[in-house]
Amino acid sequence: MSCASCALRIEKRLKNLPGVTEAAVNPASEKATVVFDRGCIDGETIGRTIRKLGYGADVESPENAAGNAEVPAEDRERTQRRREIRKIRWLFIASATLSLPLLLAMAVGLFRIDALMPLHEPLLQLLLATPVQFIIGYRFYRNAWHSLRTWSPGMDLLVAVGTTAAYGFSIYNGFFRDPAVGGRPDLYFEASSIVITLVVLGKYLEALAKGRTSEAIRHLLDLRPRTARVLRGGREVDVPVAEVTPGDRIVVRPGESIPVDGTIVQGRSAVDESMVTGESLPVDKQTGDPVVGATLNRYGTFTFRATRVGRDTVLARIIRIVEEAQASKAPIQQLADRVAAAFVPVVLAAAAATFVIWWLAAGNLNAGIINAVSVLVIACPCAMGLATPTAIMVGTGKGAENGILIRSGASLEETCRLDVLVLDKTGTITEGRPSVTDVVPLNGTAVKDLLWIAGSAEKRSEHPLGQAVYAYALKRSAPATETQTGIEDPADFEALPGKGVKAVLGSASGPLGSAVHYVGTRSLLGEHGVETSGAEAVLESLEADGKTVMLVASEQKLLGLVAVADTVKASSRPALERLRRMGIRLVMITGDNERTAHAIAREVGIAEVLAEVLPANKAEEIRRLQARGLRVGMVGDGINDAPALAVADVGMALGTGTDIAMESGDITLMTGDLGSVGDAIRLSRKTLRKIRQNLFWAFFYNSVGIPVAALGLLSPIIAGAAMSLSSVSVVSNSLSLKRFRTRTGSDRMPPGRAKTPETEMHGPGEPGERAGKGSGRQTANKEGRPMRKTIGVKGMTCGHCKMTVEKAVRSLEGVSDATVDLEAGSLTVSFDQDRMELDRIKKAVAEAGYTPE
Repeated sequence: MSCASCALRIEKRLKNLPGVTEAAVNPASEKATVVFDRGCIDGETIGRTIRKLGYGADVESPENAAGNAEVPAEDRERTQRRREIRKIRWLFIASATLSLPLLLAMAVGLFRIDALMPLHEPLLQLLLATPVQFIIGYRFYRNAWHSLRTWSPGMDLLVAVGTTAAYGFSIYNGFFRDPAVGGRPDLYFEASSIVITLVVLGKYLEALAKGRTSEAIRHLLDLRPRTARVLRGGREVDVPVAEVTPGDRIVVRPGESIPVDGTIVQGRSAVDESMVTGESLPVDKQTGDPVVGATLNRYGTFTFRATRVGRDTVLARIIRIVEEAQASKAPIQQLADRVAAAFVPVVLAAAAATFVIWWLAAGNLNAGIINAVSVLVIACPCAMGLATPTAIMVGTGKGAENGILIRSGASLEETCRLDVLVLDKTGTITEGRPSVTDVVPLNGTAVKDLLWIAGSAEKRSEHPLGQAVYAYALKRSAPATETQTGIEDPADFEALPGKGVKAVLGSASGPLGSAVHYVGTRSLLGEHGVETSGAEAVLESLEADGKTVMLVASEQKLLGLVAVADTVKASSRPALERLRRMGIRLVMITGDNERTAHAIAREVGIAEVLAEVLPANKAEEIRRLQARGLRVGMVGDGINDAPALAVADVGMALGTGTDIAMESGDITLMTGDLGSVGDAIRLSRKTLRKIRQNLFWAFFYNSVGIPVAALGLLSPIIAGAAMSLSSVSVVSNSLSLKRFRTRTGSDRMPPGRAKTPETEMHGPGEPGERAGKGSGRQTANKEGRPMRKTIGVKGMTCGHCKMTVEKAVRSLEGVSDATVDLEAGSLTVSFDQDRMELDRIKKAVAEAGYTPE
């Protein structure tokens, strides 16, 4: 295909085939995506239809598409593209070699260089121009003929008619028309030859640039491991990835790629998932954690059980989503398609009018033909056809690199127009699981004792809240005495449904003795005569924040309070603040009660809350907003979000959620980080801006170029150069999207920055007092003075060194960002000056095994 008209011609023919329900042709990726009924037609028939139109066609079934990690179909396409680029390059070299003497001949005629006058001989110029016109230019004649057969003329017809006119007029002037006395014939062989040369050059540059638009897909495909180390018969055996089946146990060593998706059954490690999620830091993995195929194992050795292989892996799904998006059309492209459909006939009419006016009105046949040729050449609609698909290809590819999977051009375009964003609470704004938020010791109890008692009492509990308390205590508490080694099994345990637990802890010989303890509600403690009135103020404050409070007591007194809630993700508040600055109206929707919903909304700064909404009614709430004329986006991660995701103008599914949510969404955010929502909207806006720029310049170029050429102000050579460069400029403008950088990293709280419950609670002190967010009181929270420093670091040699240093420094409280430049051997750190000293940063680098300067 050479222009938008080619794509439209193929698309129109395919849509008229029996059994074809949908067809989309992308001139940038040179692919047609066809949906058809196998009972009426097959892929080979579709391929033959395209070949009859004069184009080549390789039929690729879904089973053999590049989305299947087992079959390297993209490798074949890459080889074909390289072969095509090589062929065009040799055509250009041959054409330029033959055309150069003709260009010199033109200079000879202008400057009267007697020594080179033989170059102006008609026979010599004919011999040089003919191979360019009919061998190198054969593709234009062939495509022009096929376009005329189907009544859908395109760029090739304009080039063929224009260059043939110049070539034929040169033959007439050189061999059949008597030149003026003492003069030389007017020859325009250089015009026809150099126009073809410049068009071929433009196609060569365009092919190189178009190849770069699909780099994202190639990069993903290059991640595919070719073999897997499978345990069979007690031995490790290397087998092709295509032979791995679900249930196989696979061993992965440091520095190796994980071949397929699975679950770790033995060992632990840190896995670099940046190629799938866009997240730069390695993710710690241990037994029971999922791993994704094609991600990179950084440190430890582990064994995992394969769960998904071939087309079912996450990587294969990502590739399919990106390919489908790149093959789709954005609604804005409809304008370009309508113009392209009528463009060539209009240009032919303009060229004919130019010829007639110059010949009859001005009496200048030569000028009429040359100016008509200039009109034909400069008006080729290549740039118009490439304006939208190239930007979509680069935009969706760039999104995939950063963990933002956009399903279609329509989704990409609609995202930039969103007025309202509706966000599910659980698992989207919050972590989606209960965790301890506040620990309040009372009546002289030490924090470590309170955690030891609560954790030991809940150790056998099966309730999610009890498990959260036990997990937190196990991680945070220190032994209560020298004789205790940590969380212990209770001597006696009783679960009291709806109230809490009762447990006998300690030993008769221990300093705390053996005693009955309770962890549960007010009513549980009231039944056993434990006074709680002194803690009511703290209780009410915690409960007002939507937290579930568990009271910890012995048989004699209240020892303290432990509050549990579904905590807000560290990245949620800055991400939502950024969305507000972008002009997006935010609404939170949840099935939780009003009190809890409003407490979370206050914490993240959302003013509008839809609480106590049943899963089945979430889609209805979306429709109500749409009925007001608003474009509504929905962000969710669970099964109960799927209907709302489908109903919304744009559904954004967090990749950490369920498969059904991902399938329902128009955009999948692989990181599960709300910061990616802002990145997706920014990417959409930038891509649409590029499309509008491309279309503007394509239309502006033609609307200005045609009348200028018609007035005789452009030679065919200049017109050919301008036409070729217009296509290259459109593709290059689209490629500038590759500079897009996500801002999610600045929204995320680096490890160690998030406040832990220890920083929010009082130590042993006054009963009933506590500190921290959610208490209903304002605590002193002075903003540190921002500081940015660059220091030298010796000993770093590879990506592993870079990652180790960055991770060590980012884990420091007070550090907001840390970036290593390996080439410069430097570390740039952003930190709060009032909370962090440079010496501590250097110490962290030294402890990581490197030498700070």
